[in-house]
Amino acid sequence: MRVAVIGAGIAGVTTAYELARQGDEVTVYERGSSVAGEASFAGGGIVAAGHVAPRVLPDLGDMGGLRALAHVPWLWRWWRAGRPAVLAANRRALQQLAHDSRERMLELTRAQGLEYEQEPGLLVLLRDERDLKAAHATLALLAEWGVPHELVDAARCRALEPGLAESAPVHAAIHLAQDGVGNCRLFAQQLKTQAQRLGADFRLDAAVRGITPGAHPGVVDDDGQAHEFDAVVVCAGAQAAPLLTPLGLRLPLLPVHGYSVTAPLRHLDGLPRPGPRAALIDERMGVTIARLGQRVRASGGAVLGGSAAKVEVEPLRRLYRLLEEWFDGAAVTREAQHWKGAQPTLPDGPPVLGASGAPGVWLNVGHGASGWTLACGSARVLAEVVAGRAAPIDLERFSVARLK
Repeated sequence: MRVAVIGAGIAGVTTAYELARQGDEVTVYERGSSVAGEASFAGGGIVAAGHVAPRVLPDLGDMGGLRALAHVPWLWRWWRAGRPAVLAANRRALQQLAHDSRERMLELTRAQGLEYEQEPGLLVLLRDERDLKAAHATLALLAEWGVPHELVDAARCRALEPGLAESAPVHAAIHLAQDGVGNCRLFAQQLKTQAQRLGADFRLDAAVRGITPGAHPGVVDDDGQAHEFDAVVVCAGAQAAPLLTPLGLRLPLLPVHGYSVTAPLRHLDGLPRPGPRAALIDERMGVTIARLGQRVRASGGAVLGGSAAKVEVEPLRRLYRLLEEWFDGAAVTREAQHWKGAQPTLPDGPPVLGASGAPGVWLNVGHGASGWTLACGSARVLAEVVAGRAAPIDLERFSVARLK
């Protein structure tokens, strides 16, 4: 089967690999000059199957007046998805997908010998008794779903992460030993190489202007040339909406922007580098801190609307403050790199996986802030359904029909 994949972020690369692995003739179209160059470039790096959740709290920031009103329909749908029954069903679905995704990532890592600065272990930090009480619902869900976890006290936290600052406000934490951190972009680059060995053709600097559905769907490139395939899979993230709207498919897909600060860790002769061993989440502040090789990355933010080009100062200052609060003096901040990226998000949380409703066109979009966690599982699902086989999970909560 000849399959076009539109987009070469982490969703597109993993999808291309799975399709090529099952024998399909795969062509990937990417408007940028490299894979994982946009939303997958410098996210938090956390692979957290045990902490995946369907909701994101938008920060309207400096949006006001007409700009805020433009997002009212999306915000209304987001609020409606917070009803307990809907929220619980979406979270269960995401948990299953995240679990399968982690297992598939581990399979690929072992089978292909991938090295992408991965480290096991995640601490969900709880600052005080209030945070601990608020975490009881999460602990109950983890127990219900059979997710291995451990509630640890401050002393155990410091044993697991000895680099924590002496003044760090740690009261307790949820330890998820099976979760961890990895360099998403590096993983994507290495898996791209494996996909190419299986015959996948990656066309970079190749924007797609349109899609023509049908028994033999087509892709219209930026030069106006039409290319025919047997299936087209859209993995274009925030750019999926303008491609799908002409097909009569209006996904409520909006960019929710996140920020990250990545800095080298200090080096003292004869001593190990300070900073985190693996990954941490400041539960109250919604910020992750993770070790990536000899660097540390703090990430967070959920700014709805706007563009990646406009970088606000306050979210970055906040990341610096929290990095210093938890790992005082560990980072060489004068050499830090900043990033702002659009995380394409649907108002109820789960991505859309499977048939689009337009003949020959398939979807793998809308993963929000969990794209790295869900990528390998989502790609496996797409490869199965495109081939006409049953999906490995129930796709009801991931279907496009739920959004109509």
